Amino acid sequence: MQIIRRWDGLEPAAQGASLAIGNFDGIHLGHQAVIDLARTACDAPLGVMTFEPHPREVFAPDTPPFRLMNARARANRLERLGVDILYELPFDARLAGLSAEDFARRVLAEGLRARHVVIGADFCFGKGRKGDAATLRDLGAQLEFGVSVADLLTGPSGRVSSTAIRAALAAGQPRAAAEMLGHWHRIEGPVLHGAKRGRDLGYPTANMDVSGLHLPRLGVYAVLAEVLDGPYAGRYAGAASLGVRPQFGGAEAPNLETYLFDFSGDLYGATLSVALVEFLRPEARFADVPALVAQMAEDCARARRVLDAL
Repeated sequence: MQIIRRWDGLEPAAQGASLAIGNFDGIHLGHQAVIDLARTACDAPLGVMTFEPHPREVFAPDTPPFRLMNARARANRLERLGVDILYELPFDARLAGLSAEDFARRVLAEGLRARHVVIGADFCFGKGRKGDAATLRDLGAQLEFGVSVADLLTGPSGRVSSTAIRAALAAGQPRAAAEMLGHWHRIEGPVLHGAKRGRDLGYPTANMDVSGLHLPRLGVYAVLAEVLDGPYAGRYAGAASLGVRPQFGGAEAPNLETYLFDFSGDLYGATLSVALVEFLRPEARFADVPALVAQMAEDCARARRVLDAL
């Protein structure tokens, strides 16, 4: 997949896509429906346009972290969906200041030379979010690109949305989130050095930073992990703790610590993708370290049972 981070001065080979537009945070089933409609709209490369940083981070910088995935995780998921070109446009003052008409003309028609554009029914664009689906249809007719609008998707629990997925994760319900996502919710990033307490306790963990992301319920999870690069690339089962480590005095910021079953090796610097499958228990402080180790053994046994049943 080709990743392009500008919208002007493009070579012809980077233009002319059938283009799905949106923030695609989480790439849930509704997002996938938009992408699938772009895939079949015309005979052209499949493109996705998204924005980095997320516009909400620009317009409401004091908002608590809300993103379900970082830019790298989003790109990895889009590549797996068969996207040919990802336009990850910098959401800056220049782009944010474009009117709806200027966005359609300068970005979509002249910059990207889009053959067809697909949006969700609730998509708004242009300065002040004054453009909507009807606006884009009219502008597409003037500027000679096709426009399709994907209906909003409803699942067993109601409308499929990033907001509903965040709520499910915050409640410790990763399976409910997965029903809306169409895949397990994953936390993805490099493996970092930590205090190495897990190794001393017999449970070496891969530590990951979760800053900037919406936090699921803190606690212990059964997980499926994928090492995306390096000599240990592959898929593994495991158990993970998301939280602030209350047994050891707590921490200023949560992190994710993942123990991979039946694994031995050095993962520092590798990129790990951890899928949350089932919430096992909240974080807790135990009477002593032996009690903690006994609970960890029980957590791992339970996680194995959960994952074996998938």
